[in-house]
Amino acid sequence: MLKSLASAIGSVACMATPAVTLASPVPQVQVNATAPELLQLAERFEQSGDRSKAKIILAALFSDPSRDIRNEARFRQAKLLIAEGETNDAAILLRRILDERPGAAPVRLELAGLLDRMGDKDGAWRQVRAAQAAGLPPSVARIVDRYSESLRGQRPFGVNLEIAIAPDSNINRATRSESVGTLLGKFDISEDGKAKSGTGLSLHAQAYRRLPLGADSSLLFRLTGAGSLYLKPDFNDVAADIGVGPEFALGRSRIQLELGLTQRWFGQERFTRSARLSGTISRPLGHRTLLRVSGSAALVDNQVNELQDGKSWSSHVDLERALSPTTGIAASFSFDRQSLRGTAYSTTGWRGGLTAWREVGRMTLTASAELGRLQADERLVLLPYKRADKYSRLSFGATFRRLQFHGFAPIARFSIERNASKVEFYDYRRARTELGVVRAF
Repeated sequence: MLKSLASAIGSVACMATPAVTLASPVPQVQVNATAPELLQLAERFEQSGDRSKAKIILAALFSDPSRDIRNEARFRQAKLLIAEGETNDAAILLRRILDERPGAAPVRLELAGLLDRMGDKDGAWRQVRAAQAAGLPPSVARIVDRYSESLRGQRPFGVNLEIAIAPDSNINRATRSESVGTLLGKFDISEDGKAKSGTGLSLHAQAYRRLPLGADSSLLFRLTGAGSLYLKPDFNDVAADIGVGPEFALGRSRIQLELGLTQRWFGQERFTRSARLSGTISRPLGHRTLLRVSGSAALVDNQVNELQDGKSWSSHVDLERALSPTTGIAASFSFDRQSLRGTAYSTTGWRGGLTAWREVGRMTLTASAELGRLQADERLVLLPYKRADKYSRLSFGATFRRLQFHGFAPIARFSIERNASKVEFYDYRRARTELGVVRAF
């Protein structure tokens, strides 16, 4: 499908350049040719089945003075790598072209198809919307519309990983207050209950397996792990989640259902576990916008405090829109209800946020803001007020693809978090920095 798209739009034009010299793998043989002639030579090698020589020639053109020549060479090299199953290297080359030519629709659509086959459905959708934001010829736009409607994850197995060093001013999200007011007067808060700063290792990993069930449907198994690890293990926060469920198409929408189990540990001890049923529906609205609505219901077992056992319900709405090939914005709103054994621990809350991103050269910049409110059903016996929180968070980040190494690129994030609560135990401030690596495309 994407090959026909690239042909429909036309490939990047090859411009004449001064003659270059290319040394072949055999030292005594040299070829003097212009860049367009080298592209033709690489094509003849490819057609004859000698891909290794074609790749050597194309790689030699990556540093050509002409942007069009070097990007044409990268595009052809990426196609060869895709044919050989080297999807990560191919995606990096396509991403490199888009860093220089954000409006190159054939390249963006090729990357979308590649991410789709690799199982990154969200990334594929984002590239399709960015291509449509750039504007396409009517005949090509119709093809892309049909493609976007049928965009599905195809890769049967995949792994995602992010590792970062994370200095944090409040690793336990605790108060800095010295005391808490009660009906019997003020009580001092012990040192263990106060905010602690520290530098930890932040880990996020996911592995999945997809089994086909039929046309446009599959059964997805997913294993996710996340953790913040510190030199003082008393503050280690680790969670593991396993989920399984079908995903299928319904008209232009895509639906995912899942049964899942989650176990969380805090301070090396079991903290909470839960079993949930969740569902997500994704639907494109026009060419540039994607709507995603999800909901879940869970049974919660707090392994420290039985009064916090019970049920929870949540819903989430995301609306993402591409403003241009290099700029996008997303709005989100979530609602959460905790109905627990202790009514003072039962809460109702919501959060809303905005996120924007922009590609600048070989960097991707992001910024987000989030506000929320939370209200408890009742007050704890000794406290004069029931819990009422006002939450806010600002976050800024950057991914530096220029410094990529083996398919990974450095990332930096900084966030400021504030939870203002009537109950001192829940009142905190937090500043966190993350310096790590993520996938470069």
